[in-house]
Amino acid sequence: MRSFFSRLLRRPRPRHNLATDIPAQEVLSFLSQVSLPQKSADVVQAIEEVLGNSNDLITREIKISGTSLSIAYINGLVDKKLVKVLLESLLLKRPLVEQAGLSLDANIDRWHQMGLPLGQIKVVKNLSEVITGLLNGNTCLVGDGWSQALLADTEGWEKRAITEPQTSTVVRGPREGFVENMRTNTALIRRRLRHPNLRVEELVVGDISNTSVSILYLEGIANSKIVAEVRERIKRIKIDGVLEGHYVESMIEDNPYSPFPQVWTTERPDTVAADLLEGRVAILTDGTPFALTVPLRFAALLQSPEDYYQRWSLSLYLRPFRYLGLGITAFLPALYVAITTYHQEMLPTPLLISILMQRERVPYPAVVEALVMQITFEILLEAGARLPRALGQAIGIVGALVIGDAAVRAGLVSPAMVIVISATAIASFTFPSFDLTNTVRLIRIPMILLAAVLGLFGLFSGLIVMMIHLVNLRSFGIPYLQGMAPFSLSDQKDYLMRAPWWKMRTRPELSSKKDIIRQAPDQGPKPPGDERGRGPSSMENQAPKKKDNQQVFKTKVKRTDRQANRKGQQEGKK
Repeated sequence: MRSFFSRLLRRPRPRHNLATDIPAQEVLSFLSQVSLPQKSADVVQAIEEVLGNSNDLITREIKISGTSLSIAYINGLVDKKLVKVLLESLLLKRPLVEQAGLSLDANIDRWHQMGLPLGQIKVVKNLSEVITGLLNGNTCLVGDGWSQALLADTEGWEKRAITEPQTSTVVRGPREGFVENMRTNTALIRRRLRHPNLRVEELVVGDISNTSVSILYLEGIANSKIVAEVRERIKRIKIDGVLEGHYVESMIEDNPYSPFPQVWTTERPDTVAADLLEGRVAILTDGTPFALTVPLRFAALLQSPEDYYQRWSLSLYLRPFRYLGLGITAFLPALYVAITTYHQEMLPTPLLISILMQRERVPYPAVVEALVMQITFEILLEAGARLPRALGQAIGIVGALVIGDAAVRAGLVSPAMVIVISATAIASFTFPSFDLTNTVRLIRIPMILLAAVLGLFGLFSGLIVMMIHLVNLRSFGIPYLQGMAPFSLSDQKDYLMRAPWWKMRTRPELSSKKDIIRQAPDQGPKPPGDERGRGPSSMENQAPKKKDNQQVFKTKVKRTDRQANRKGQQEGKK
């Protein structure tokens, strides 16, 4: 028996192999041109040929009023309880249909509107839509004489439970993190932003993977030009598969050769909701617990979600330490190499003598010493990340202690260099963003080499080149140093410092100009009796005082005396 596609393409051979004769990227495009056969058996045969007679493809056939009705779904992608409800509904309605003498081919719209108990039912017209629906967890219904098919939403594959984020933990704040299911992730965001202006646009990326990518933004708050740019860049992606959000990130960033991240990555729904309120655009990719938000400012890489869940004074105190940690982890090894190699006169004499005595047994210059320690630290860090969590932490701690102590005893490195590299490693853990940590790891060794060649002049030359690069860098057209270069006074309330909530009245300048006000005026604390315009007056804020019994009695006596005097005066006149 010849296959469906052999008959369709009129090939002389007995069987046509769709998988080998048509490129994988063009299969769905080819199937979109194939109309559904009139017989349900031919539709099922076509589905089996496209899917290669897979064992997880389940098909059933039901007779209703002498007409064959076929059902197809993929085991593991559907909720079997919903499929059971669908089958029971069809079997229960079969006597009614047969009694009325209705034919299914003439009443597909009726079945679509009122015959099925499931939530989302849609009508499809070609084989490509049928295959796509099956691969997305839908159940296909098709009958003899139908020119269309019904897809019932029976999605129900296994999902990971919502747990605490692993890459961004907080002491105070929500403990929910994204999961690999995109519908769950969009629901987590909608729970936090229950507003009709929250828009969710879904695109499909990947010719083979057919991965769903959603764009989320608040209409009226997000800049419409940025939303259009995000949509256009995602549509331009032509790739066989998208398995993680970094596929999309690397395809849409402005400067792919820059070591600095231009797209914010997070697995916290509250962080995404906060970014949407500031006018940013979120990108969710099915199959990954990490969300992307654009545009990104450099200052956001040093801002923790916990900054907004605790007192502003504590956040104001802690943020400068992150910037200090950035300077230490990026430039401290290079600064040590430059000073000990070229600028010893900058050190106090006792400290210089101590360093020289420590390096007396080291057989190579400071730059080699720094590179050896840096490479050793990177190997330990990579080993700890690849091992199971409990074992990785033990290997990292024990390895650092044992190797560091043995290297100092053997005279391979000096104790001062061990202190410098240890301080560099500890300072790198102050960053809320692991993307920034990876970036600093990339620029640390070039800075050491520049310091070894030119001393402080090389170090400052590298710093100047890096600053020029940051000033010229863009994230979806927004300057990377927005708020500082170009300078914005309003953005300083949440840049190097963090002002109280009632002081941050406007959104960042990257948002739409239509809605930049995020709160009403005079939202500061209003203590009772404050008449300076910050709070209500004491008469408005306090309840009227009750008069005691003695005051009430005196008032009544005075009133009685007045009435008696008036009567006496009236009688005297008479």
